[in-house]
Amino acid sequence: METYIKLDKLGEGTYATVFKGRSKLTDNLVALKEIRLEHEEGAPCTAIREVSLLKDLKHANIVTLHDIVHTDKSLTLVFEYLDKDLKQYMDDCGNIMSMHNVKVFLFQILRGLAYCHKRKVLHRDLKPQNLLINERGELKLADFGLARAKSVPTKTYSNEVVTLWYRPPDVLLGSSEYSTQIDMWGVGCIFYEMAAGRPLFPGSTVEDELHLIFRLLGTPTEDNWPGISSIEEFKSYNFPKYKPQPFINHAPRYSVCVSL
Repeated sequence: METYIKLDKLGEGTYATVFKGRSKLTDNLVALKEIRLEHEEGAPCTAIREVSLLKDLKHANIVTLHDIVHTDKSLTLVFEYLDKDLKQYMDDCGNIMSMHNVKVFLFQILRGLAYCHKRKVLHRDLKPQNLLINERGELKLADFGLARAKSVPTKTYSNEVVTLWYRPPDVLLGSSEYSTQIDMWGVGCIFYEMAAGRPLFPGSTVEDELHLIFRLLGTPTEDNWPGISSIEEFKSYNFPKYKPQPFINHAPRYSVCVSL
């Protein structure tokens, strides 16, 4: 760690603290993700997963992992530094982004995600806070702590992934067999949030989240979701039979985006 100078503290999570830093070798700014090591357990699996995936993901729209520093007490991941995340960017805009910028950011999200999916990597935690933006307007996917390499199509995964607001209904209902669709649902929610200036489905609980989804898109039936009536979670919630609403009424700026 003698190579890096710690500057401001940027944030703190369950197992890591992130600092703004500077490299003594290059004088460039970096982000230092300092992961606390518990002697009994060693490095958290999320940290190991992030390192193992990021060292193989090299793309203009994915945050670059520059270095790894391992000591007895901590594991520090050294990333390129980006000025803010998409949530901060939207807040700075007063939640009214230009549709040109919406399209530019959406393109970059999809390009970075296409690179991941081509290499059978699911991000699984897409949200505005995990999309970083630099002063040149370049957007990069970050925080791959929940990402998984999907080598076998039928493999099951944990359904306790993706922040609630960006989680698809099949995962909310307990499905653990999913693929790239889990990320694409998140992209759709983020697209709406950029265009409309507010979250699409800001549920407070799983049941509330599903109500919000079905109220807009319609309660699923056997015709459009075969097997839905046999899912125990779906039966237990006993949802009203919502009819799908015209999406354009909910997000009028979408028509502008589509026509551009």
